Amino acid sequence: MTFEELGLHDQLLEALSYMGFEQATPIQEQAIPAILQGRDLIACAQTGTGKTGAFTIPLLQLLSENRDRGAMIIVPTRELAIQIDQQIEGFGYFLGIHSLPVYGGGDGSNWDQQKKALISGVDIIVATPGKLISYLNLGHVKLEHIKYLILDEADRMMDMGFRDDINKIISHLPKERQNLLFSATMPPKIRELSHRLLKDPFEITLSISKPAEGVLQAAYICHDHQKNTAVDPANSRQAYL
Repeated sequence: MTFEELGLHDQLLEALSYMGFEQATPIQEQAIPAILQGRDLIACAQTGTGKTGAFTIPLLQLLSENRDRGAMIIVPTRELAIQIDQQIEGFGYFLGIHSLPVYGGGDGSNWDQQKKALISGVDIIVATPGKLISYLNLGHVKLEHIKYLILDEADRMMDMGFRDDINKIISHLPKERQNLLFSATMPPKIRELSHRLLKDPFEITLSISKPAEGVLQAAYICHDHQKNTAVDPANSRQAYL
């Protein structure tokens, strides 16, 4: 199915085409219409299936139609926050919608920029739980306009011990909102979270027992000085297989 068949706005289609995306992946085919209809959603799919686009693309369309609304995306790591922020900036280039990545581990130089954006209100906040909690504790976050909450890699966040942080963040959000939960696995703790968070959710489960097509999973036993070679696709198979 093409993105045009999903009924997306022309500005979104132009950005997707410019970035080389024409065909929707299976999870995008299922998730995008449900999200655009206002449904809560729980999706279980492996990395590499296009799940980031499955929520960022419809989210951008919804926000373009309701400019007084905002979204919050909670992720486990700074690397994922940066990746999602970059994708939003690309997909939303012609819509004038902007996102702000909020994460720790830097040198502190972006503190003032993040603080000002959070106080004034930004279209989309992409945050790691711990860093966002720091801003919440200082009263630096404006959340009244947040109408869309997305938890990405929810199982990993639970494994990393972010359960309490997530619950605290949720307690600061408006009660009336659309909730989307994405996870690579569906253990009991994720089911419990989904029952508390989601209302009559649309459910998607795709190939959770195997990696996405084109993703190679392998383990190599090597010494420290061999690690760089092991992760280089040009050398790893020749050196270690």
